[in-house]
Amino acid sequence: MSNQETKPVELSLYKAHEKIYPREVKGRFQFKRKLAVLVLLGLFYFLPWITWEGQQAILFDLPHRRFHLFGLTLWPQDFIFLALMLIIAAFALFFFTALAGRLWCGFACPQTVWTEVFIWMEQLTEGNRNKRMKLDKAPWTTEKFLRKFSKQFLWITFALWTGLTFVGFFTPVKELTIQIWQWNLGPWEMFWLFFYSFATYGNAGFLREQVCLYMCPYARFQSAMFDKETLIISYDKQRGEPRMRGKTRREADSPGDCIDCTLCVQVCPTGIDIRDGLQYECIACAACIDACDEVMEKSGMPKGLIKYTTENALEGKPTHILRPRTIIYFIILMTLVASFGVALVSRSSIDMNVIHDRNSFYRIVNANTIENVYTLKVMNKGSSRTQYQVTATGIDGLNIVLGMNETSITADPGQLVTVPIKIQANKKLANKKIHTIKVNVVAKSTNGTNNNDSASEKVKYFGYDK
Repeated sequence: MSNQETKPVELSLYKAHEKIYPREVKGRFQFKRKLAVLVLLGLFYFLPWITWEGQQAILFDLPHRRFHLFGLTLWPQDFIFLALMLIIAAFALFFFTALAGRLWCGFACPQTVWTEVFIWMEQLTEGNRNKRMKLDKAPWTTEKFLRKFSKQFLWITFALWTGLTFVGFFTPVKELTIQIWQWNLGPWEMFWLFFYSFATYGNAGFLREQVCLYMCPYARFQSAMFDKETLIISYDKQRGEPRMRGKTRREADSPGDCIDCTLCVQVCPTGIDIRDGLQYECIACAACIDACDEVMEKSGMPKGLIKYTTENALEGKPTHILRPRTIIYFIILMTLVASFGVALVSRSSIDMNVIHDRNSFYRIVNANTIENVYTLKVMNKGSSRTQYQVTATGIDGLNIVLGMNETSITADPGQLVTVPIKIQANKKLANKKIHTIKVNVVAKSTNGTNNNDSASEKVKYFGYDK
């Protein structure tokens, strides 16, 4: 036996992270991705600067608890609209995932969009894929320092602009810019500006694909929404195998169409090999499709070795993109969108509540008149000071007395006005024990004309039954 000692070997349960250097590629899908990036970032960065009817078009004014959306003012009482928007977003995600896999991840996810911009700035300052790899391995020189410094300068500047824009949706962006220039930011504005800037810098600059691989829950439960007729990006093994290159390929009798150039791996932002089959790391960016199509075209072979397809199509079975699952999702989605639109259009700028006095059912005013006392609460959900006229229907000849004999109610935007009201009726006409009447509140513009905005609520009216 040997007297040599056996050395223990340490096994790591975690693989060390290897930086991915995605290669730039052009093609029809990458053109659409770049167009999506321009549109989405354009909306994000320039919407806060748009003025609508004298105020910022989109402003989430948390201190005053109101949201301005292109002339529409929403209040906490309109929380139902936020709930509907979230439900619509969820069903849209279900529908597009069942239809075309992780289409959202590849073209519209904020992580993907911002990462694309940061990679573009990296390519601008450090060069293409090979140059970036050589630069990272090379010793520090003046050129390397200047290139790295330029990249960090662009990243930090862009991240700060992103943080400023984000806070600009909650604090008027023009005021915020002046405060930054004067270095007079409030504590919360400063915190969120730097926090969101740091998050953008960290997620898009350093974490990149790790957010998709380890932090995003969507990558984990997407399989529950996939089936064999979901469009996915896949490699056609029957056509591509056996993959060969160079002299081996030229001497082979029937090589596959894949020339094993590995460009599909080099362009992948998550560093996977699509030829290994469907993987949760794939974000459906379609970069591998564009790269492979370019190689096939140069090689004189038909495109589509890597393409959007379905598992059934790869197995030679019929494919049905429109199937019960997608149709049901689409119907539910359109119903929710239509309901949201109708609710938003028919939304009243008046929120009201009528509460009957608990101390007495009714009071006798004189020999011919009785009255019920209520507390009326009216909230102005509009954007301007408004007068309200109060009426009641349900019994002939009803008369309303507001508070201290006022003729109308006036409320500022967002103001909740509480006023006691007396509704008087004739004893003979209100001779049943309980009636149902309707209290109506009608808004009037500043010149006193009706602006067709009203609200009503049904209440019980206790009559004189003796």
